[in-house]
This record gives sequence, C-alpha cells and structure tokens, in this order.
Amino acid sequence: MTTVAFSQQLDGNFVGMLDWPQLDALWLRVRAEPQGWYASQSGEAVPTIPLSADGLNHFIDEVDALLRREHKKNFCGIVYADKRAQPGFIKIYDPHNMGSFCSCSSTPVQPLWVLSRIKPEPLEDTTLLPGARASWWRRLFGSPEN
Repeated sequence: MTTVAFSQQLDGNFVGMLDWPQLDALWLRVRAEPQGWYASQSGEAVPTIPLSADGLNHFIDEVDALLRREHKKNFCGIVYADKRAQPGFIKIYDPHNMGSFCSCSSTPVQPLWVLSRIKPEPLEDTTLLPGARASWWRRLFGSPEN
C-alpha cells in the first residue's frame, strides 16, 4: 500500500460540507472511528501523536462551536473532506479569512485547521494569525500562553 504524503493529500481533491447537516454527518462519521486522528493548526507546532478519543471529541465540539458562532450563514461551505462516507483528511477554513481556497487564485488560502489520519507536516502560515486564534488553540490543547 502506497502512503500519500500530508502535503500531497492537502493539495488533493475534496468535497465541501455545503450545509450544516452535512457537517453534522461528517462529525458523526469521524467520532464513530476516533482512533488515529491528528489535529493541527497553521503556524503552530505539529502534533507527534494522534488525539485520544476524548481529545478528538473535544476538538470537534470546540471547532464546531467556533464555526457556527463566527460563520453566521445558513450554509457551511468552510469544511472540506477527502471523502464524505469515510473521511481521512479534513480541511477547516477560518471564517474570517476564507479568501480563495478553491485554488483559483495564484495564492490560495490554506486551511487554518486540518484533522487527518496522516501525521501532519507544518502548515505554511501565509497570513497573519489573529492572537485570538492562537490563544484558542493553546487553550484547547492545554498549552501555556506565550
């Protein structure tokens, strides 16, 4: 079996969760098989071990609440998965920096968060990350504030 590199998968084909019920269904699928997931944020150190089941559920709860609170639309459209039925790589975009993440511009916006079954590589931080996002991430994973 050939292993796909994180960067190759990041640039691969994805399907969007266009509405909130599709996102709910995605989270249910991920929670149903909680082993082996890594969560990473652009500009932060990459994890060396997968999340525990509790850590994964906590991440999903928190990122879902943030997206719904800050993306005040009746549609989702900011979460993308490699496969709907059996996801293994999920890109989550910052509601406040969506830019052109469809790769149709010369500098597409990278996802702020990635949830993957592939050990992450550092995400290129091409935009200035608001302090609130860095603080949110550190609180979420219990890292000390800088």
